[in-house]
Amino acid sequence: MLNNDPISRVLYIDLARRSFSIQDRSDLFEAGIGGSGVAIRLLEEECPPGTDPMSPENPIILAVGPLVGMFPLGSKAVAMFKSPHTGNLGESHAGGRSAVAIRMAGYGAIVIRKASVSPVYVVVEGDKVYFRDASALWGLNSAYTVGTIMRQNEEGSGMRTIMRIGRAGEQGVSYASVITETYRHFGRLGLGAVFGSKKMKGLVISGQRKLPVTDKRAYRTLYDEIYKVATESELMKKYHQLGTAMNVLPLNAIGALPTRNLQQGTFEGAEQISGERLAEDYLGRRVACAHCPVACIHLAAIRYPYPKDPYFYKTSMIGYDHEPIFAVGSLLGGTDIRGLFHLLDEAEVQGLDVMSMGVTLAWATEAMHKGLITTKETDGLSLEWGNYAQYVEAAKRIVNQPNDFYKAMAHGAEKAASIYGGLDFALTFGKNEMPGYHTGPGCHLGYLTGARHSHLDSAGYSIDQKAIAKNESLTAEGIASALLEEERWRQVLTSLVICLFARGIYTPDVVQKSLALVGFERSAAEIAAFGADTLHRKFAFKLREGYDPATMRIPRRIMETPSPAGKFDEELLRKAIAYYAANV
Repeated sequence: MLNNDPISRVLYIDLARRSFSIQDRSDLFEAGIGGSGVAIRLLEEECPPGTDPMSPENPIILAVGPLVGMFPLGSKAVAMFKSPHTGNLGESHAGGRSAVAIRMAGYGAIVIRKASVSPVYVVVEGDKVYFRDASALWGLNSAYTVGTIMRQNEEGSGMRTIMRIGRAGEQGVSYASVITETYRHFGRLGLGAVFGSKKMKGLVISGQRKLPVTDKRAYRTLYDEIYKVATESELMKKYHQLGTAMNVLPLNAIGALPTRNLQQGTFEGAEQISGERLAEDYLGRRVACAHCPVACIHLAAIRYPYPKDPYFYKTSMIGYDHEPIFAVGSLLGGTDIRGLFHLLDEAEVQGLDVMSMGVTLAWATEAMHKGLITTKETDGLSLEWGNYAQYVEAAKRIVNQPNDFYKAMAHGAEKAASIYGGLDFALTFGKNEMPGYHTGPGCHLGYLTGARHSHLDSAGYSIDQKAIAKNESLTAEGIASALLEEERWRQVLTSLVICLFARGIYTPDVVQKSLALVGFERSAAEIAAFGADTLHRKFAFKLREGYDPATMRIPRRIMETPSPAGKFDEELLRKAIAYYAANV
């Protein structure tokens, strides 16, 4: 590590005392490099066993890596905490300007401790930290408005990030998100609820630092090589053109697009909600995360008429990609694009994770169809597939929680199903709602075993699709081994921190070269061992906090609905889970 690189500095913020300190943690970064590797080590230090996720003892850890601000697509920040949604490891990644802002402020990590007695937002400006009264912001109906006020109140621009929560975080919705720069999020596993439990409405970070390299000429050569591949090769072109919304039609074609709470794997309205159709009819602009030349963020321009003013419209820019389209599109059986975007916008306003919200609403819709719940539980709403007006109202009630049913819905599909029935079709894995792939046993095993219970942990859908292409059968040991290999490598990338879309660019050779240029000399074997150790630490934390792979609930629905990789049963998944757990 270079001596004058601020990556080893950790900012500790105490909300209860409204104080802060800065420590050099070279020991931590030598061992953990950055990002996920440092964050899990800090979580081990800061989070006592058995901590209530909504208590002051649950820390918030934000960490970046040594390639952030240095190389293209080094654009992600890692948040780590104990999840109020699953009760074990909480890890969420966000793009935008968050990572570069933390790096430019002079830190490799920020640790937020304890809780404020009254609403507050925190401002970090380089070596200075300010605690602002947020009483006037607490309870505001729109996270958009909160961001606007913070932006106007605080000086500065450029490499500044503004993180904030909506009312979902204030109300303790266990899958509440943290919004950054309007179109990016720490979405999964409930970081917004942890912000809310600490009475922290937001966090503003800015700074101006110079970042050193070991060899300027070699750095420029490697930078140019990576930039050229990112902008000229086919590897990243698809993300710029259509984004991940390009997945809708191919997944539907093979029967892997979850539809109506995964009662089917194909959706008759897939073309209407496809990335191609949205780009043709609604795409307003593309934006990029800081230090990224790809611009994969696609924003739809939706015009809403003012009720009493003809020919006057409000134009909203609403972000979309595959996961939101799946979660509030095919999974809810909807093709009304304006309604779909209205629901996405409501999730943004309230600060809800879109995937968890969509899967939870899909469970509720099927539960109503099966007579497990009635309009008594839903507070008068009749939940029907594709009825977005009702879904928007339901999303508001999840936040407002007018009765016991919505209090359960505020903790996700598994919690609600455990009370009202329908666990067989509650699409949760380790209590986290499923992503938008039903390709076969590989994807579902990835959700069951992955550190975050996410498709981004180990790309199990890719294992399924390769098997489909080769007409091969998948074995329990084969799937688990492939998932482990991929997830170990992804720990390296999320410690640097590299956008996982660029995993085809940041090969082991490129990673080794780039690390050396920022002061981290590591052999290929050392890098591989680091990835395995980081994953092992995450798994150990989960076990410590009560995660039991042997007794984990497997949704029966995933085995009932045919997948393109063929039928699979619980025995195959149980064997694969056991192999994964024994070798992680």
